[in-house]
Amino acid sequence: MEKIIDLHIHTNCSDGQLSPMEVVDKAISNGVFDIAIADHDTIEAYSEELFQYANNKGVHIIPAVEISTKIKKCGIHVLGYNFDLNNKELLDRLKLLRNARHNYLYGVAKKLEELGYIVHTSELDKIEAVTKAHISLDVITNPDNKEKLIEEFGYIPDKGEFIETIMNEGCPAYVLKDTITPGEAAELIRNAGGKVVLAHPVAYKYEDGLGDEDILSLVSDMKADGIEANYIYIDRNNNKINEINHWNEFAKNHKLHISIGSDFHKEDGIHPTIGLLGEDVILTEDDISSILEWLSE
Repeated sequence: MEKIIDLHIHTNCSDGQLSPMEVVDKAISNGVFDIAIADHDTIEAYSEELFQYANNKGVHIIPAVEISTKIKKCGIHVLGYNFDLNNKELLDRLKLLRNARHNYLYGVAKKLEELGYIVHTSELDKIEAVTKAHISLDVITNPDNKEKLIEEFGYIPDKGEFIETIMNEGCPAYVLKDTITPGEAAELIRNAGGKVVLAHPVAYKYEDGLGDEDILSLVSDMKADGIEANYIYIDRNNNKINEINHWNEFAKNHKLHISIGSDFHKEDGIHPTIGLLGEDVILTEDDISSILEWLSE
């Protein structure tokens, strides 16, 4: 049986739908036995119970995290792998970033309410690592906001469109969030003994207009070990964009390691599932062995 790996999965410890153990079960059902949970700015998913549960079921877990960072042009996500889960510097900084998320929540909620939207701020504040996606989803799924949304958009938008129209920089409910740079995040990961990977470069091309030279400058500044070349991007209109060949070639040309991730949050029939089953992703056995060996060094 062909080996499948997935090194970018989210749980309900950030903005995913499944618990860490449910992620393990879902991975098994998809035939994936090497995974990494990369929640946003938290490693709360990792517990002795999770590792024991996964080990008993034959699933190998590589510790990971996805750190939210900011450059002048846009937000950038930095993936860290196989670091010390008890590294105090990393844990302390992640805690500060999570607190910044909650400060951000209250700032955005205030602006949204001034615009006429109703936000369940107290409920959202219970989420350990609240994100724009959580806030947006709360607004668009609240029946009390239906009239306002139709007045603004002419229909009920999806969460991505709401974020891009109302919450992003230059929009009426934009709030600057305390954050760190990609370079600072990379240094945190390296200091904790981990490997540094630029998450989904294809997303920055379509969401933020970054070209190959921008990405090269970014990975150079970060001193990144690799990029998430094997990634299927779904745009705001749910179009599937596969530039895997381009980003693998980019990695090869610039002597970068490659990674692979579904960026799984939930089963919705649109975004890739754990293992990228059914997607046009071709990694050889040698490719997969090379990725796992590199991350285990």
